[in-house]
Amino acid sequence: MDREISKKDQSKNTFKKILPVVLVLGVVAAGYFLLKKTLQKTGKSADFHIVQVERGNISQTLSAAGTVVAASERVINAPVSTEIESVLLSTGTEVKKGDLILKLDKEYTSLEYEKLQDELSLRRNNIDKLKLQYDKDLRDLDYQDQIKALQLSELRAQVADQKRLLEIGGATAEEVEGAALQLSIAEIEKKVIENELEYKRSVNTTDKKNLQLEYDIQNKRLRELKRKLGETQVTAPQSGVITWINEDIGKTVSEGEPLVKIANLDKFKIEATTSDRNSGQLQVGLPVEVRIGKSKVKGTISRVLPEIINNTVKFNVTLEDEGNDQLRPNLRTEINIITGQSNNVLRAKRGTGLKGTSAQYFYKVVGNEATKVRVNKGKVSSEYFEIKDGLNEGDKLIVSETKAYEHMDSFIIEE
Repeated sequence: MDREISKKDQSKNTFKKILPVVLVLGVVAAGYFLLKKTLQKTGKSADFHIVQVERGNISQTLSAAGTVVAASERVINAPVSTEIESVLLSTGTEVKKGDLILKLDKEYTSLEYEKLQDELSLRRNNIDKLKLQYDKDLRDLDYQDQIKALQLSELRAQVADQKRLLEIGGATAEEVEGAALQLSIAEIEKKVIENELEYKRSVNTTDKKNLQLEYDIQNKRLRELKRKLGETQVTAPQSGVITWINEDIGKTVSEGEPLVKIANLDKFKIEATTSDRNSGQLQVGLPVEVRIGKSKVKGTISRVLPEIINNTVKFNVTLEDEGNDQLRPNLRTEINIITGQSNNVLRAKRGTGLKGTSAQYFYKVVGNEATKVRVNKGKVSSEYFEIKDGLNEGDKLIVSETKAYEHMDSFIIEE
């Protein structure tokens, strides 16, 4: 027969079952607090970059790199195919307009010029001769036309005489008909001469124009060659600085091959590159800030090149202060492209801890305690980032790297 278990025994049994669970939970809790105590860190204020949230304006920017180049650069090309005879100046030399830079061998060009000059003289003589021949042919045809006109007058008189003789019986009808036939033939022959004369006059006028045009073309070639002959003495077309020169004496250069580059160093522009990820935001007219040392020069995107090379896109920047004293050829610069502007917003200075996401955790500093807070960000410039929520004006936060503390919700900052 079963015996009913007393309430006292039931409580003892329940306690025995619960006790191990309580002990385990106690050990876990003690371990957690002990581990937390062990991992708890403090930091020195000198190790952090602490900034204050403020109100102000902020620009959305893209980063780019640029190189300073002269705003205008003249390239002097070889006027003819020849050899470099001598180089008088070197790269970096400042020149004035008209200064002699290098000399090219002009012997071949001189011979070519003399040959062309002789050919032109010969062509001039041939043209004059042909004009005389044309004039003679026209005069001969005109004389033939006059003779044929006289012959027609004579034949008409003969036909009239034959008709009178026929009336009085002194001539036959066949003789009258023969005289009339000769007159008709002569009239046709005169028309042929007149037609030939008209044709020759038109053709001769056209031929003379063509001959004169050929002469003028060759004369222009002669003048062009004379100009090129003078350009074998390579001089500076403008004042500036030689940025490059072909110093390979004795080298044969082809017509049109670059010899010298001269830059005007009074004005500069920027040739820049940025990641192709930014290509969709690049537009002509966007304002930029060019950092030169500790100062900034404002400018505008003047051209965006269409091709993408090695994951970069190229563009040109026109500067507001083109003659800034700090600008130098080939100087490398940092560029911020301004793609948007917000006014009177919460902002904080950038630091190494700033990440690219739209929201991240920062440590807000109150007194000597740093507490983790979630901050939603907006626009980011080269100096500031916008704070949409999570902080208020006047709050202080750590913007330097805090990776060593990211497992903690808060920590103490010591002096």
